[in-house]
Amino acid sequence: MTDVARGAAGAGRPPAVQLGLLWGAAAVSAVALAVSFRGSVATSLALLPPCPFKSVTGLPCPACGSGRASAALATLDLPSALASNPLFTFGAFVFLLGGLFAAAAAFTGRGVPEPRTLPVPVRAAVVGVVAANWLWLLLDGR
Repeated sequence: MTDVARGAAGAGRPPAVQLGLLWGAAAVSAVALAVSFRGSVATSLALLPPCPFKSVTGLPCPACGSGRASAALATLDLPSALASNPLFTFGAFVFLLGGLFAAAAAFTGRGVPEPRTLPVPVRAAVVGVVAANWLWLLLDGR
């Protein structure tokens, strides 16, 4: 990591601790934004552009419904979030919980390891989960 990438705030901290602090700050920021936009969810959804893939093909892309799922999560409507995009909803919870654990680890000085290349079975599982989510979106027809 270069000195420019580390910045003044990261000076002297190991990269694993910096990553933990960054992930924790991003998770807290996401929750704060969700709480602040809670009253204007309908307005936020109206401002979202339509999916270009769906506009051209008429079929949902693998990420279709993420905006609706975000709005549903902001209002704590878990069933609607799961129906809109299950993988996004699950990923949002993993991101938030992971951020809390990463920040806690960073404050204890351990941090989180930098991402490395995943083994082939794990990459295959990720592709399978994304494909299953896309199949759900295609069959749901939203």
